[in-house]
Amino acid sequence: MSKFTRREIAAALSTSAVLLARPQVQAPAPALPANPDEELKASRAQLHDNAEQLDKVPLPMSAEPATIFKA
Repeated sequence: MSKFTRREIAAALSTSAVLLARPQVQAPAPALPANPDEELKASRAQLHDNAEQLDKVPLPMSAEPATIFKA
C-alpha cells in the first residue's frame, strides 16, 4: 500500500475539482448562408433564440448594471 502525504492528497483533489468544474464545450454555431436574405433570417432567428435563453434567467429588480454612466 502506498502512502500519500496530505499535500499530495490536497493537490490531487484540487486538480480533480478543477477538471470537474470546467464548462462543457458547446457545439459550434452553424455557418451562415451565403445568400444575404438567408443570412439575415438566420441572424434574426439566432437573436430571437438568444433572447429566449436570456428570458429564462431570473434577474431581481435590485440588480445593478456593471457600469455607471456619468454625463
